[in-house]
Amino acid sequence: MLEPFIITHLIFSTIQCLVGVLANGVIVVVNSTAWIKQRKMLSFDLLLCCLATSRICLQILMFYFNLALLSLIEISLPPGCFAIFMFIYQLELWLATWLSVFYCTKISPIAHPLFFWLKLRISKLLPWLILGTMLCTSLTSVLHGKYAWILFQNVWSSFLFPNATTQVRKIEEIPVLQAVFLFTELLLPLVIFLISALLLIFSLGRHTQQMISTATGARPPGLSVHISALRSFMSFLLLYVSQYMMATLAFSHIFKIRDFVFLFCLLLVGLYPSVHSIVLILGNPKLKQNAKKFLLRGKCY
Repeated sequence: MLEPFIITHLIFSTIQCLVGVLANGVIVVVNSTAWIKQRKMLSFDLLLCCLATSRICLQILMFYFNLALLSLIEISLPPGCFAIFMFIYQLELWLATWLSVFYCTKISPIAHPLFFWLKLRISKLLPWLILGTMLCTSLTSVLHGKYAWILFQNVWSSFLFPNATTQVRKIEEIPVLQAVFLFTELLLPLVIFLISALLLIFSLGRHTQQMISTATGARPPGLSVHISALRSFMSFLLLYVSQYMMATLAFSHIFKIRDFVFLFCLLLVGLYPSVHSIVLILGNPKLKQNAKKFLLRGKCY
């Protein structure tokens, strides 16, 4: 008999997965349809389409892990499949990072030669960044898959068998240099994301404050746009960083596997790829209009 809070966790995780798949599915369908009709796709739309596809796969895998952690299904993950999970997870992190870099260079009013150079060339660089990211993440997933699998087995066995004494030997099998490279690959997109997101937020905030202070009487015409962009990026920053924090807390052996705080951390980890995709749809007129059409068609059916 499942406890009530576990049943609640399952309900919310199911809703979270369905909402994430639906929201990211809308992004993929809209951009793919436009690509088929126009025979071309903008680099920004390509980035959104790749990001949404990776998030769909990530949401399904996270829901599968949720069921396995609660012992509702038996998990069978060979190292090869775990390498695929590493590829999807790292790809999603890097694509979200490039999205932040794109917004930073396009929207940020920073007067610097480097930003001006990136502003002119970022659209042409995006397809190459996406291709390079896919190649690098696939290569690193294969190279570090064995040692990442050892870490995963250690964490997994600590959840299922908390009194086991064989975990230390598994961790000692990983070379120090290999472990450093593995954690660096996971932290590097976070560092780049924080730099670009904070630069954009601070520059937009300062520019918005200048608009308010120099305005006389009537409200400045572009003030609402700046405030909306600030709110969007603050939510992006909060969701992206919370994913790292909650994943670290969930797998730090502080909480038990069926503890309420542990399950809450898992929900927050899965909140980012679903909620941020909704934010992207609401902030993009084309995606928002097509999402409304899908909802109206669903109501008609």
